[in-house]
Amino acid sequence: MARGLADVLHYFIPEVPPPKREDAEAPAPYGVPVLGVPLRDGDVVRAALLWNLAIELARLGPQATIVAPAVDDATSLWPDPGQGPLGTELVLTFAEDLAELASAVTDVAATRREESVEPGLVLVRLPPGWLGKGATVQPFLRRVLLFASPDRRDLVEAYCLAKRCFAFGAECVGVTIHGARSVTEAEQAFLRLARTSERHLGRPLTSYGLLVDDLHVYRSIVNRRPIGLTHPHSPAARALQDVARLVFADVRGGALG
Repeated sequence: MARGLADVLHYFIPEVPPPKREDAEAPAPYGVPVLGVPLRDGDVVRAALLWNLAIELARLGPQATIVAPAVDDATSLWPDPGQGPLGTELVLTFAEDLAELASAVTDVAATRREESVEPGLVLVRLPPGWLGKGATVQPFLRRVLLFASPDRRDLVEAYCLAKRCFAFGAECVGVTIHGARSVTEAEQAFLRLARTSERHLGRPLTSYGLLVDDLHVYRSIVNRRPIGLTHPHSPAARALQDVARLVFADVRGGALG
């Protein structure tokens, strides 16, 4: 009988040394809820999911801002920088590593605090390759959102990212499963990933819901229009609303920054 994902996953993942103690204790909170979201280069689908999630978070009340490095694939991943629907905002920065990205997030958070009593939520797009040798712990890694599909290779990648984020000081890693053919398939994918994390890392994963219907996601990529505004009654829009509620409740319920 073939072994399960949890039995073999750790063989594919290199060990990540724990951060130095002084790095883990140095960063101060931003004073604004911040969520790190690792997205690999060229990942148009998950960038669209993140942008649509920001729209749904803004619908719940707080201003949602995405901070992302202005790397080569920025124009294909995101809409035009600046203010978007429902007060959402995309800020592109010329950061080239974690430290520079943290500085950009600090500036955005300070601006949000000055502009409103309700500072909203900052979502930080993180290139996974920056979580490598020589990188330092940053506050936006305290809470992390991962997008993953039920595909076995995708679950391996999600586990790798969770492992690295925990090594760099994450207190909470949440997962949204997307691209599943059914709710059952999505639930099973999350459980496999969560059990593997518990077994090999000794750390729990938080479920941030699931997105079964990706058809409108692809349409939103082509049309560059938010799903919740163009197809508000679609399964994708309702699922995104559920994910936004879970993220909002978890992030706002935890420590700021």
